[in-house]
Amino acid sequence: MRKPTHPLHMRSPVPQGRRHTLPASEFRSLSPEDAISVFEIEREAFISVSGECPLHLDEVRHFLTLCPELSLGWFEEGRLVAFIIGSLWDQERLSLDALTLHRPHGSTVHVHVLAVHRTFRQQGKGSILMWRYLQYLRCLPYVRRAVLMCEDFLVPFYQRSGFHVLGPSEITVGPLTFTEMFYPVRGHAFMRRNSGC
Repeated sequence: MRKPTHPLHMRSPVPQGRRHTLPASEFRSLSPEDAISVFEIEREAFISVSGECPLHLDEVRHFLTLCPELSLGWFEEGRLVAFIIGSLWDQERLSLDALTLHRPHGSTVHVHVLAVHRTFRQQGKGSILMWRYLQYLRCLPYVRRAVLMCEDFLVPFYQRSGFHVLGPSEITVGPLTFTEMFYPVRGHAFMRRNSGC
């Protein structure tokens, strides 16, 4: 009888380097504990461009306490690299109240802010995160649509994600004016039924 060349119970040696306990890439809702990381990314992203932050730190904490399920963070090895924060709204168009209020019985998600950490920009992360967020909204039976307001130069970015222009926003911040856009979540009911939600 011929002897096997390599004993069956032996395996090739596995390098015993440092083991990663954190997932390489994770998407999850944010919590109030994430507020400082969120605000640091947001402040750098917006102040460098427009001089204004959509949400101040206390407002970030406010929304992450009231409606954390309407936020989504992208973490790589435990580090926040991009995020979206939303809240519920109950009117067709956004008004000044929409900037600070969460209307729990609303059927519209107001997307307050999408921001990507500066070292991860120009990699398509904003588009991927928005796509995942909209897929997630399809699984929430009470959500009919998503709305946001953005500066004109961002309109093409959001159009590529499926948003449509509603027109000029009635909200202004200092000299800044905005375009209001919407995404018809309820129009994708068939996809929602077949998406494993």
